[in-house]
Amino acid sequence: MKNAAIIFLWVIHVSALIGIALGYETFFLGKSPFTMLYITALLAVFFPIMDLKTLGLFALCFVVGMTTEWIGVHTGWLFGEYSYGDNFGPKLDGIPFLIGINWAVLTFVTHAIASKQTSSPWAISFIGATLMVILDFFLEQICDYAGFWSFTGGAGWYNYLCWFIIAFILQYIATLFKLKGDFKTSLHIYIVQLIFASILWIIISTI
Repeated sequence: MKNAAIIFLWVIHVSALIGIALGYETFFLGKSPFTMLYITALLAVFFPIMDLKTLGLFALCFVVGMTTEWIGVHTGWLFGEYSYGDNFGPKLDGIPFLIGINWAVLTFVTHAIASKQTSSPWAISFIGATLMVILDFFLEQICDYAGFWSFTGGAGWYNYLCWFIIAFILQYIATLFKLKGDFKTSLHIYIVQLIFASILWIIISTI
């Protein structure tokens, strides 16, 4: 069942890339919330997120993500001047609920990947935060085109620095919770998003 779910995850992303390349970007990018919900469901079932402790950590990451994004959008103190588009679904005061979920999902999957490399809490936090920033870098290259979010003047170094600091804190909190998760599921969720953003960036560059 897990393998079938992972294969379908790749089918979704590959199909979207093909569809976008053929000129159907409005249709496929408009379905981004459903893709994010599928990824969340995949994580919930196979990571898994079934006990109250793990669910509580996920909720904490969600709240931190929503709060930092609210501060970022409404004050510009974090990340820079930016606003969210329509392709991330319903919003709370300008912040899509799915962006908070995305913060939690990314924290969990990168933590599982980092934990496979080392047992040191500090090293896990550093590797996990670095992985999150790497993915954010590639997403920043497609976010405006995809209708996810848009920066005034583009994302600068300050955006990535703030991302790293917040991600590092969440990663370290996850070590305090002794978070353990499925490496295979986490790796596929991370890599498929990284490849999707990378290839879409190439597609955009050729338009």
